[in-house]
Amino acid sequence: MGASGAGKTTLLNVLTARNLSLLQVEGTVKLNDREADVEAIKAFSAYVQQDDLFLGTLTVREHLVFQAMLRMDKHYSKQERLFRVENVMKELGLTKCADNIIGYPGRIKGISGGERKRLAFASEILTNPSILFCDEPTSGLDAYMAESVVQVLHDLANSGRTIMCTIHQPSSEVFALFTQLLLLADGRVAFFGDVKSALNFFSDLGFRCPSNFNPADYFIQKLAVVPGNEIECKKKINSICNHYESSRYFQENMPNEDLVPRAGSTFSSPARKRLIYKASWCTQFYNVWKRASINIKREPIITVVRTIQTIGVALLLGLIFLHQTLDQRGITNINGALFLILMTMTFQNTFSAINTFCMELPIFLREHQNAIYRVSAYFWAKTLAELPVFIILPIVFVSIFYWMVGLNPTATAFFGTVLIAILVANCAGSFGYLVSCISSSSTIALSIAPPLLGPLVIFGGFFLNNDSVPVYFIWFKYLSWFHFGNEAMIVNQWINVRNISCNHEFTGGFMTNSSFVTDENTCLRTGKMVIRNFDYQKDHFLRDILLLAALLVGYRVAAFLALWAKAKKKT
Repeated sequence: MGASGAGKTTLLNVLTARNLSLLQVEGTVKLNDREADVEAIKAFSAYVQQDDLFLGTLTVREHLVFQAMLRMDKHYSKQERLFRVENVMKELGLTKCADNIIGYPGRIKGISGGERKRLAFASEILTNPSILFCDEPTSGLDAYMAESVVQVLHDLANSGRTIMCTIHQPSSEVFALFTQLLLLADGRVAFFGDVKSALNFFSDLGFRCPSNFNPADYFIQKLAVVPGNEIECKKKINSICNHYESSRYFQENMPNEDLVPRAGSTFSSPARKRLIYKASWCTQFYNVWKRASINIKREPIITVVRTIQTIGVALLLGLIFLHQTLDQRGITNINGALFLILMTMTFQNTFSAINTFCMELPIFLREHQNAIYRVSAYFWAKTLAELPVFIILPIVFVSIFYWMVGLNPTATAFFGTVLIAILVANCAGSFGYLVSCISSSSTIALSIAPPLLGPLVIFGGFFLNNDSVPVYFIWFKYLSWFHFGNEAMIVNQWINVRNISCNHEFTGGFMTNSSFVTDENTCLRTGKMVIRNFDYQKDHFLRDILLLAALLVGYRVAAFLALWAKAKKKT
């Protein structure tokens, strides 16, 4: 216990060897009077962090089965893992809500706050750890829920586990459930021992706790730094800490030197000389893919909203470009409609990828830090699970928009457009993944994505002739799926068009005043003339398809490397 900023969470991070990159740590951590290495600590302990992070679309049982499949030792059979899940749910009182959706507070109704906290405990004790660290287990809970959660921890301690919690101003009922008390103040130990001894220690210093007062509140008040009176408060804190270090309570807590092994003797876990995963890569891949697939089916943002958005946008744009004709005015309109397919596929899939991926990033980082799965297993499993979305929605959009506009009615042209739309949608999704992985939050990702997309759109060849671009900027077009996608769309649409009406004259694809038209050659009479007008090559379709596929792979690999670097930084 301690006031805010006393060092409670920092102490837990040191004991569990987490988030130490910005800390200078001295001293040692010992288990059974032997110095413990990081691997041993991770092998014998579990850490329930303050924030409960779950995929809210899963049920309680589905979440625990996922954890059991990836966290329990390899020698356990599937039936033994499922049996363990049922036992843990029974032990923590989760059986009644086993098939309820976990939910997202304020968005998807699910289990209660107390049940979420017990689910967090259940996730960690599946592996039956000897030590359980809990950071603020009662945070955000009402008095009744807080007491029930701590009672669960008390029962776990009685079953033979060591439970260590940080807690902030517990009620007297909750405080009475703990057996040992460590008081921190300004990064120092103010007291360590049982609660009765703490009352005696403070009483000896002249701080007698009133009989009708909650001891927890009293201790916090005496060790708090009051704004405006910092100097006096810190003097009092230092005095209390100094008295403790010279007291008999401190001496009683010092280890017996006769029992401490010689230097070099360590408590280590030979089987965990590095961060070893309990499940094979294939098992990790399959279970992450299965969980991601369930999430996609049940997540309303992915399923309902995106489907409605796709159909609605296709109908609206189709009405705007309704029934184009093969004349000179229609050339510009049709080319604009083709580029609009690329734009729609890009913005729809880039921002949806950012929204969904950023939402899951905190869960991924925590689970990876707990050695549940590898970065590669998570990334490629999630990619495979979301692939149907990036295929089906482009097909739906093109199927509606294509025929409303009146584009090339041949089956070859239609399926060619569908293929291009699918590749562009996947390129955009990969780009969204990349932006998500290099950003620290969804807000930042959504802020930097539009400026990054701008140059890619400009170098697509529709708004700007690439031959007029300065040589030091021309490389942008090779990063733009708009460049290859637009050429493929134009070639696919016009390659087999033999006759275009000349009742409206255009020059360079833009309408001119017909009174100035004197040369019959200004009329684009065939599809091949339209292709040449864009400086495109009619035999580049296959090349553009392959380059779109290469861009898809390139952006996806770049996103994976960015995610791997982020995970490594957090580990």
